[in-house]
Amino acid sequence: MTVSYPRLAARTLRFTLGIPRTITVSPDGRTVRFIRTPDGVTRTGQLWEHDVASGTESLLVDPVALLGEGGEQLSAEERSRRERSRESAAGLVGYDVDDTGRWACFALSGGLWAVHLGARAVTALPSVGAVIDPHLDPTGRHIAYASGGALRVIGVDGEGERALVEPTSPTEVWGQAEFIAAEEMERFRGFWWAPDGQSLLVERFDDAPVQTWHIADPENPEREPVAQRYPAAGTPNAEVTLWHVALDGSRTEIVWDRTAYEYLGRVSWSAHGGPLLQVLSRDQKASQVLTVDVATGATTVVRELHDDAWVELSSAPRLAPGGRLVTVEDADGWRRVVVDGTPVSPDGWQVRGIVDTFEDCVIATASQEPTEIQVVRLGFDGTVTPVTEGAAVHGAVIGGPTTVIVRSGLEAVGTTVTVHPEAGEPSTVRVVAEPAPHEPTIRLLAAGEHGIRTAVLLPRDHQPGSTRLPVLMDPYGGPHAQRVLSSARAFLEAQWLADQGFCVVVADGRGTPGRGHAWERAVLHDFAGVTLDDQVDALAAVAAAFPDDVDTSRVGITGWSYGGYLSALAVLKRPDVFHAAVAGAPVTEWRLYDTCYTERYLGDPTTQPEVYDANSLIPLAPALERPLMIIHGLADDNVVAAHTLRLSSALLAAGRAHTVLPLSGVTHMTPQEVVAENLKLLQVQFLKEHLGA
Repeated sequence: MTVSYPRLAARTLRFTLGIPRTITVSPDGRTVRFIRTPDGVTRTGQLWEHDVASGTESLLVDPVALLGEGGEQLSAEERSRRERSRESAAGLVGYDVDDTGRWACFALSGGLWAVHLGARAVTALPSVGAVIDPHLDPTGRHIAYASGGALRVIGVDGEGERALVEPTSPTEVWGQAEFIAAEEMERFRGFWWAPDGQSLLVERFDDAPVQTWHIADPENPEREPVAQRYPAAGTPNAEVTLWHVALDGSRTEIVWDRTAYEYLGRVSWSAHGGPLLQVLSRDQKASQVLTVDVATGATTVVRELHDDAWVELSSAPRLAPGGRLVTVEDADGWRRVVVDGTPVSPDGWQVRGIVDTFEDCVIATASQEPTEIQVVRLGFDGTVTPVTEGAAVHGAVIGGPTTVIVRSGLEAVGTTVTVHPEAGEPSTVRVVAEPAPHEPTIRLLAAGEHGIRTAVLLPRDHQPGSTRLPVLMDPYGGPHAQRVLSSARAFLEAQWLADQGFCVVVADGRGTPGRGHAWERAVLHDFAGVTLDDQVDALAAVAAAFPDDVDTSRVGITGWSYGGYLSALAVLKRPDVFHAAVAGAPVTEWRLYDTCYTERYLGDPTTQPEVYDANSLIPLAPALERPLMIIHGLADDNVVAAHTLRLSSALLAAGRAHTVLPLSGVTHMTPQEVVAENLKLLQVQFLKEHLGA
């Protein structure tokens, strides 16, 4: 039986299963370890090992063999953590290796496991409660993990399990990242080992100040709603502090001006010096990089950053071998690597992140052309040496003399993982992803006066000039997410949509990553203007480039999350351009979204209510004159279902017909096969009906 593309995409997690991930290289460069599922449709991650000298692979950890028939069970805390990181896989989704290369550890089904790498021996260790985010100390003697609000520690030999710090109230948690850090700051950790393995820096957060919301399950009215602390824009955040905790449980609070700098953004601690913190003000216009005296808890400011719009958090500040301070900062229009306060990366390179730091250089990912991501060597003397090249998206991992390059390009659907030793021939790590059912044909444009990177996909059987197709805009369109990349796999769904009879257009307007300071800051206070205008400009450019192939009298738009907001906004605000929309999990009222993200771009709703009013969809409800389908998971704890319900109520009050599709038991992600398949088919049916595809 032929499986539909939407079901196959859900089954394969968009064809990511079977691709090696969470790659690490041993300190001596001899061994590459990674998580990979056994094939392209099984979600259970296994831990594998690749021998650099021989190029052979071997299985280290098979969760199915460890758990037996009981299978995997996840705690509520672990499910929440995976929702924050958008993790849909199972089995091993993470692991840690100590700096000696002797031990690894991981959490599985709430338990704690250790691997003696030399002996290839996997051992279940005694643990208390559901284990979250275990990490080895750098010397390979102890493992710390979070559980039940406490931070606990145990020897790798299974001896000495104990709590280092424990909560004193139901709202207090040690050793985990608070909601805002994980959801909006891409900081998923809550503790960091000292290089000598004798102590840790540990986050403590208290959710008591945060308002309580309730996520109900209307399909099962006998169940009580789930209480959730949700810090909506303009309301209190969790109280976050940081502590130096020794293995005997003694602790010292790390002190900084938390009134001025509310957010704990980044933490690092390496063998090259003391700990470094990056803290951020509530309005995110000011940030400090601090050194820490762990004996007293005192901090010293070593860098101060300011931006009239916002300071962007990037790779954590770190000390290079020799002690030089390396940061990633926005300076003179570009995101740059900065060493001891001096930018070392040149104009035209937008740094994406740091791969590794050396005494005289940084290996980073960076872009000149925003659709491509390259690995580059940035010398502290200002030299730039590309490590990769070509129309592709690259990443890298380094260990000792060995570099692993991960590449996904435009020429074909697929990812390659290549191991480059210091001497000898490169080898490849096997990719066992499911073959894609089709190869997308992507035409890239730089649209309009802003050069908006735009991808155009036509049906594969379309003959140029034979007929004018309805257009389907398929954006995300908001900050922190980029859709138009030189990776064919990114356009598999867009090609499938095109094959249903559309010209599909994916456009990354202002505010999306990769284009420099002014490009990203253009959306300040103006989501509803800038991001929509850029979709209109991209559409006009596509119409000019393909005059005999597109019909601008039939334009639809679809998207999820910010893309859902943008889709609903399009038909509400520009019905002269957009003729139908499908809005998935849309933010409709920004006062209902979280503090860190929303206040970064729109300010404080208590002092700038007019900005929130101007970017809300609710006041636009009476203007709806085009078909609109709104889809929302009722279990969504990020963009809660109240967003859709409030817009629907406003539309109903205005007498405007619309369609609402509620998804029972579905969160902000929709990984379930049947739900994902039928959801996509219903969207296409709706768009075909109203656009005449």
